[in-house]
Amino acid sequence: MKKLMLVGRSEAGKTTLTQALRGEQTHYHKTQYVNYHAHIIDTPGEYAQVAHLGHALAVYTYEADVVGLLCAANEPYCLFPPLCTASTNRECIGIVTQIHEKGARPERAERWLRLAGCRTIFFVDSVTGEGIPELLSWLDR
Repeated sequence: MKKLMLVGRSEAGKTTLTQALRGEQTHYHKTQYVNYHAHIIDTPGEYAQVAHLGHALAVYTYEADVVGLLCAANEPYCLFPPLCTASTNRECIGIVTQIHEKGARPERAERWLRLAGCRTIFFVDSVTGEGIPELLSWLDR
């Protein structure tokens, strides 16, 4: 199975997705530091949101096979600039989270992730499990 590194703003759903991918019961837990699991690296949102912490993400990508850029379907803006994936040396996938939340616009989040450079996009609801089997299957190929 490919090792997946999750990157996104705080509350985008990285830790909840980690729990869902691991088959755990989901519960809120604020990630304060990089968490390593067998096939998942869960990063704090601040690493992507604060410029002087962003360099740490580049270092951690060396430990991953795939970088997953998360964008919640109810976000008012996208954290990732256009074509930001061009500067990585790992495959980047887009993961649209919180697809059933109030005000969710998954198609807008998909457009933002495609603009960032993600060619493969997954739509997930970590609470119901929707989209989780497809993502796991893709990581296992």
